[in-house]
This record gives sequence, C-alpha cells and structure tokens, in this order.
Amino acid sequence: MIARLHAAGHGVVGFDMNAECARGVKEKGIDVADSLGALVAALKPPRVVWTMTPPGAATSALIRTLSSLLSADDLVVNGGNSDFRDSRKLASELKAKGIGFVNAGVSGGTQGAKNGCGLLVGAERRHFERLVPVFEALAAPGAYALVGGTGAGHFTKAVHNGVEYALMQAYGEGYELLAASDIGVDVEATLQAWQRGCSIRSHLLEKLCQAIDGNPRLDGIKGFVADSGMGRWTVEEAIRLRVPTPTISIALQARFGSQQDDSPTMKSIAALRGVIGGHAVMKTGGAA
Repeated sequence: MIARLHAAGHGVVGFDMNAECARGVKEKGIDVADSLGALVAALKPPRVVWTMTPPGAATSALIRTLSSLLSADDLVVNGGNSDFRDSRKLASELKAKGIGFVNAGVSGGTQGAKNGCGLLVGAERRHFERLVPVFEALAAPGAYALVGGTGAGHFTKAVHNGVEYALMQAYGEGYELLAASDIGVDVEATLQAWQRGCSIRSHLLEKLCQAIDGNPRLDGIKGFVADSGMGRWTVEEAIRLRVPTPTISIALQARFGSQQDDSPTMKSIAALRGVIGGHAVMKTGGAA
C-alpha cells in the first residue's frame, strides 16, 4: 500500500516495528522513520497517518499514542480490521483533541495490494474528500466509497467478511462433495469449468482453483481455519439488530469446529450413545 502511494507521487514516510518490513520499504526508496515521534516529525502539518495493525489492544494503544503526538486538524486513518465499536470510541477521543478519525475497511488481499484494493470508508464527508487522492491511489478503479459516518467503514467490512465466511463455506462443502464422489469426478476440471463460465464463478472460486492446482486432495494441509473476529462481530450485531443470518452464523460455527483437535460435543454424544443404547464407544488410540 505504501508503495502504491509512493508510485502515485504522494510524499510518504513509513514506520514498522518489524525491522525486515522496514528494510523492504527502504529498498523501494521510501523514507522510513525509526519511531512514531520521528514519523510525526517528518510529516508536514496537517498530517495524515494511516495505521494497519491487528484489532483490539494493539490498535487502540497505537492510536492513543499517536493522539499525544499529533495536532489539531491532523487525520488518523485506521485501515486495519478493527471492531467498529472500538473505532467509534477512538473517534470520540480524537475528536476531543481536534484530530480527525477515518475508519477504512480494506479488502482485496495480496492481489488488491498489487492491482488496487476495495475501500469502505467511514468518515465525516470533509475528511473523506480530503483523502480522495489517497483513496484513488490505493483502490481499484471505482472501488472506494464513503459508506457512512464514524464506524461505518469497519462495520461494512465486518459484514463483508461475514458474507465471505459463508461463501467460503459453501465452496468448501461443494469441494468436499466432489472429492468424496465414487463415480470418478475430476475435481480440478470441475472447479475450472465452474470458474470459467458457470453462474457461481467468483474471485473466491478462482483462489480455490489456485489452491488445489496440482493437489486436488489438498494433501499436507490441516483442516484448521482461524477466525479473525470479523465474523463474530457480524453475528453479534445481527443478534443485537434481530436480523436473521443463519448462513453466516453456521459458517462461523464451522470455523470454531475446525479449531478443535477433538470435539467435546462429539465426545459427549459418543459417551451418551454408549450409555443409553449400549453402542460401542471408540477409545483414544482407536480401540472400541
């Protein structure tokens, strides 16, 4: 992202606690500060500081530290996947100091970094308009929008990721059914045909095709799927608003299931069947 801004002619200064990342930026001919204080000092007021950090305590601490270094009329843009409720709190704190806050949901992955990402921007309109040249440098053509006020950027990104969970789950279930078939289905050829002209073609299906290329059985890959928090926030807000989201909710629960080495739920059911019906119970190690 910083390389895209630099290539578009914006004056940029980077900072990263990871020395390897900092070196990589320097090698592109971009200035890199050795501290947050040096970063702020290197920028001409009114400043714009764009953060990309993990959600929760790390992001909150960073932005609060920045608020003690910045001045009135400066802008902080949080482009990480933060909880929109945290973003609203931070925006209020910064506003009390005269510092603007913009929350930008960023999507597109590594391909977006190269070819332009999608940006879901929550901000006051005057802050959004000030940053339009920055958004145009980062986003794919037409792929940025002011989606609402404070918190709206991260909220719409959370819902985006919830939908993504559901789509991934559907593709995964389709893949498993194809792979389980006993009639000789060519899984790779099927997915390629789906992607090249069928109604369920998509960016995600394209990536699944790449993932199984040459390894249709996905040998060597553990079925553990992490959840970043975005799906949880989506479901939490759906509950608060009484909006039914069964598909997204089930996809989130499936990820939780994948994170268990041995399901306590299924253990209890196996034990219960043994007690009520005398069914064989598989013991640890494979013995019955």
